[in-house]
Amino acid sequence: MTPLVNDKMTAKAQGIASVWIKDERTRMGLGSFKALGAAHVIARDAAEGKARGQTYITASAGNHGLSVAAGASAFGAQAVIYLSDTVPEAFADRLRETGAQVVRHGTHYEASMEGAAQAAEESGAILLSDSSWPGYFERPHVLMEGYLILMEEVFQQIPQAPTHIFLQAGVGGLAGAAAAAARAHWGAGPVICVVEPEAAPALQASVAAAAPVMAHGPVSAMGRLDCKEPSLIALKGLSRDADAFALITEAEGQAGADWAAAQDMPSTPSGAAGLSGLLHLGADGRAKLGIDAESRVLLILSEGPE
Repeated sequence: MTPLVNDKMTAKAQGIASVWIKDERTRMGLGSFKALGAAHVIARDAAEGKARGQTYITASAGNHGLSVAAGASAFGAQAVIYLSDTVPEAFADRLRETGAQVVRHGTHYEASMEGAAQAAEESGAILLSDSSWPGYFERPHVLMEGYLILMEEVFQQIPQAPTHIFLQAGVGGLAGAAAAAARAHWGAGPVICVVEPEAAPALQASVAAAAPVMAHGPVSAMGRLDCKEPSLIALKGLSRDADAFALITEAEGQAGADWAAAQDMPSTPSGAAGLSGLLHLGADGRAKLGIDAESRVLLILSEGPE
């Protein structure tokens, strides 16, 4: 179980009753909530006698690849991780140290995902993505089930139901799972706000259009969240469960990471994006979401520093 931190400094600075941060930086020794996802899928396969000797292929902008690599290593399988040219070589080295084969493909995440899907089809390996699209739903749905563990822990740890929840999103897997769990446990009470980079508003744009759309924007320093296409499973859930969507700039994303680091919780702009969403919510945004002196906010610090 990872810690739930009572962030009194942020609560005081924001003039609200409380801020609780679910700190995923130590999750399973892999440094991210993603450890709960792909490894869960491979564990399920192993329980059915399907993992050993199998090859799992995926694309990753970050920690999803580590979860695939760790799950494959634990259950006698192989992992092949496709990375775009923008992913740092230091991360590629971490994957190799976990036993994965690394393949560089394309200049952005979507291109590396296309390469991984083609390789899986040609080789007969299992494609294990943390996103979903037409015809590809079963494994990402099981993967999102793994993220429910995080919220089950929150339900045990938090002293009182939050009034507001800020959830960062890339393709939307974490946000979709966390929002669904929150609604099942707390009902309609909490106001749920999904936070995305201004450069990659895939979920916000898709909800506004009432259909999946590809977002267009520059490369974001919030690389884990720099996903231009939403997961269809996450989009369907968040169109039902989320109350609001917020976009943060590159500077705001960095400021959130800096704020977390100042409280001895170092993370990345991606990992602290939910916190950034709260910190940079203007007066109009606070009013629209009903944030006041009695508000109790739940955030997720989703990964450790690079």
